[in-house]
Amino acid sequence: MPSARNQNSHPAASRRGTNLPAMGDFNQSVILDAIRRARTGLSRVELASSTGLSAQTISNICRRLLEKGLIEEAGKEISGPGKPRTMLRLNPTGRFALGVHLDPTVTTFVMLDLTGSIVARSRRPTPTSSDPGVIIASLVAELDELVAISGVDRERIAGVGIAAPGPIDSLNGVVVNPPHLAGWRDVPLRDALARGTGLPVILDKDVTAAAIAEMWAGGPSGSGSFIFFYMGTGIGAGLVVHDDVVRGSSDNAGEIGHIVTDPDGPECFCGLRGCVLVACMPQALVLEAEQAGVFPPATGGLDNYTVDARFTQLCEASAAGDATAREILDRSAVRMTTAIAVIANLLDVDHVVFGGPFWERLSAHYMRSVPDLLGERLAARSVHDVAVMGTGIGEDVAAVGAACLVLNRGLAPNPKALMLA
Repeated sequence: MPSARNQNSHPAASRRGTNLPAMGDFNQSVILDAIRRARTGLSRVELASSTGLSAQTISNICRRLLEKGLIEEAGKEISGPGKPRTMLRLNPTGRFALGVHLDPTVTTFVMLDLTGSIVARSRRPTPTSSDPGVIIASLVAELDELVAISGVDRERIAGVGIAAPGPIDSLNGVVVNPPHLAGWRDVPLRDALARGTGLPVILDKDVTAAAIAEMWAGGPSGSGSFIFFYMGTGIGAGLVVHDDVVRGSSDNAGEIGHIVTDPDGPECFCGLRGCVLVACMPQALVLEAEQAGVFPPATGGLDNYTVDARFTQLCEASAAGDATAREILDRSAVRMTTAIAVIANLLDVDHVVFGGPFWERLSAHYMRSVPDLLGERLAARSVHDVAVMGTGIGEDVAAVGAACLVLNRGLAPNPKALMLA
């Protein structure tokens, strides 16, 4: 592919709208967001109260949303004297969104309805080709098949979100140079996927997408301030403060590979020792297990698929009582907690959420030790605890988050929309 690169808990609160006529799109998002957050729906009177919009503005926007099929009436509800109020809720089939998580080992595809529920999904091994065009063609083909299997009218699909390993150039939709995808340097993934599918495409980092999925579908674990630790072929952190995603100046926040977790650990190419990259990544743990004799060295080297299979062997050996395997994972938990504590103390978060394709294999081991280890290292431990939990969304979390990027564009109020060019 040619280069295209030029360069304490705070519960979620409803956004407030504005009655200025020029702000119609923003106000529509305010109303959709308020309805989405209310599990049983809201009446027009309740919408006026929660958003600060006038009754006339509420009436006009709700009429348009009903005509577009984005919301639907959900019966009557009696609340005090007067006429029963008509409840409004999102119409699940009003729109759909596709999400793709491009992991170096396995690629996951999902389709979500307007409420964020999965209506179709598939997983495929990521092609081993070093030609990005081959992999992009496979993404397009799998998305077409997913749409066909779902039976959803293509015109009702709002777009495609794709979660990719960082770093990314979000402005130009380019995957810059991910360490575990050979041949992927300055690849214009967003535009290539848009041409292939004929749909609008949004590109974001996998760790950010996972954090957004937690905010949309994770329940209490997705509100307030939290860190989402993504455990995949690589490890990264999605950061959320007071219900807002922290993206950084180039949308590449969350790169934690060179946080030092053990000054006496393995040497990193950056010149330091014990960085996350060489002390905590699945490949590093598999290499450590090979050197310690948990299993013999891989004859063909440690490619992504071998790392995935051997990491499973390592976790199974630990669970079966292998003392060396358990020691490696114990040391990994201590090292990871060091990295977690650095970020938790910096951002003063409420909780930490783990997820990603490698998390399920580590979860029982990490949950035995990380919460207590973290508690000992928190600067604000005398003020509040920091809970540690696994995602409730499952291994599809980054793909779900990618689709949520599309839903988020239409359903979540974005203050940037109010800025004048």
